[in-house]
Amino acid sequence: MSKEKEYLPKRAMSIHAHPDDQEFSVAGTLAKWAKAGCEVISVVITSGDAGSNDPARGAEYKPELAKLREAEQTAANEVIGVKETVFLRYADGELEPTIPLRKELTRIIRQYKPDVVVIGDPQGVFYGNEYINHPDHRAAAQASLYAVFPSSETRLIFTDLLAKGFEPHKVKRVYVHGTDKPDTWVNISKTIDVKIEALKKHASQLGDWDPTKMMRTWAKQEGKKKDIKFAESFKVMINVREEDQ
Repeated sequence: MSKEKEYLPKRAMSIHAHPDDQEFSVAGTLAKWAKAGCEVISVVITSGDAGSNDPARGAEYKPELAKLREAEQTAANEVIGVKETVFLRYADGELEPTIPLRKELTRIIRQYKPDVVVIGDPQGVFYGNEYINHPDHRAAAQASLYAVFPSSETRLIFTDLLAKGFEPHKVKRVYVHGTDKPDTWVNISKTIDVKIEALKKHASQLGDWDPTKMMRTWAKQEGKKKDIKFAESFKVMINVREEDQ
């Protein structure tokens, strides 16, 4: 098992494109942090209103599906121990890393002042030879990364936020999941079941499929690299070192 002491933030912000992205990827880590006293804020950029291929459903179903998926995400976050959920309600399947999106994420980061922001990999396109990363995932990750740096900590970027009372905030660390070159492993052996329970709240997407086996297999594969039973892996960018605080 890794001998390095795991970092525990006082407040963490998870930013992802769709309902269920967080549960598939980092829910074990978030649940572990929440259980240890960390305040977790979950930001969901779209409401997943394109998440259906039912031929009986048309465009008129999108508002209903958005409400359903937001309810599922809220339920999943309750399982994890998330303190607050923020829905931005951008169009699912049409997300781009625009300046307005980066500005909105900058405002949210300045508002909540997290120690850590958890995002996907903005460079991740191909995973193996069977999964092409959703463009919304990359757009969300890129906008979030650049909201952390330079935007949230730089006073003269988005100066109208200053007039609204949103002072600059420097995020200490960025945890990037889904990278092919991780450098940090979080032991989720005690929260893998919480992760699976949270994921199961997304019934509109899972249908009759039970994700337990796949989630455990993924976590075992990640943990094997560091002799951990179940793990989630990250590339961690350190903006503020402990000795500099």
